[in-house]
Amino acid sequence: MTMSSIYGLSNLKDNTNIARKMLNASAGTWFLTAVFGQWFFAYYIMIFYGGNAVQGNWEAWSSRMIHGIIEGDIIGNIAVLIHILLAFVISFCGPLQFIPQIRQNYPILHRINGRLYIMTSLVISIAAIYMIWSREAIIGGVIGQIGTSLDGVLVIICAIMTVRFAMARKITIHRRWALRLFIVVSGVWFFRVIRGFWIFVNDGTSPGTNGNLTGPFDLILNFAGYLVPLLILECYFRVRDNGKSTSQYLMASTILLLTGAMGLGIYSAAHIFWLPNL
Repeated sequence: MTMSSIYGLSNLKDNTNIARKMLNASAGTWFLTAVFGQWFFAYYIMIFYGGNAVQGNWEAWSSRMIHGIIEGDIIGNIAVLIHILLAFVISFCGPLQFIPQIRQNYPILHRINGRLYIMTSLVISIAAIYMIWSREAIIGGVIGQIGTSLDGVLVIICAIMTVRFAMARKITIHRRWALRLFIVVSGVWFFRVIRGFWIFVNDGTSPGTNGNLTGPFDLILNFAGYLVPLLILECYFRVRDNGKSTSQYLMASTILLLTGAMGLGIYSAAHIFWLPNL
C-alpha cells in the first residue's frame, strides 16, 4: 500500500468521523428542542387544565378541546379526564427515557419510567380512540377521526414492539422502537407545532384551514403530523447505519433545518394556543 493510499484512507476515515459527529450533534439539537417544547406543553396542561379542574371550571376544558366535558356522558368524560392527565405524564416523563445520562447512571429510574411511559401510551391511545368514535365528529370530520385513530393504533403497535424487544434483550432494536413510539405518541404535539409553523410563515394566517378543521391543510395534517416525523426518523436510521459521509452530512443539515422550523413552530404555537390561556 502506497503512502498516498494510506493518506487517502486516513482522510476518508476522518471525514466519516466528522460526518457521524455532525449527524449525532444535529439529532441531539433536535431532541433538546423537542424536549423544551414538550415540557412547555406539559406546563400548559398542568396550569390550564389542572388549574381549571381544581376550580371546577369544566367549561374552560370544553372551550379548548374538540371533545370536552359533556354533561351526562360519564364514560366519555372519564376518557377525557384520563386523556388529559396522561397527556401531562407523556409530555413530561416521555423525554426522560431518551436522555443517555439518565439511562446510563440511573438504570432503575429508566426502567420504572419506561414502564410508566408504555402503560401511559397504551391507556391514552385507547381512551382517545374511544373518545373520538363515541362522540360526533364536530371538528375534523370523519377524516380527522381516522387520522387520529391511526396515530393511536401506531402508538399501540410501537409500545408493544418496544416491550417485546426489551424483554428479548435486543437493546438496539428496542431503542429504535422506543424512538418510533416517542414520535407517534407526540402526534398531538406535532399537530400543534406544525400548525404554529404554518401560521408563522403565512404572516398569521392559515391557508387551507377552516373553522371545522376540514380544509385541505387540516386533512393533510391529520396524517402528516405524525407520519412525516416518523418517515424522517426512518431516514435518519438508514443514513446513520450506512456510514457514508455524504449522506450523513446531508441528513445532518436536513435535521438542523427541521429543528429550526420546529423551534419557530413551538414559538408560534406557544403564543397562539398556550400562553393566552395561562
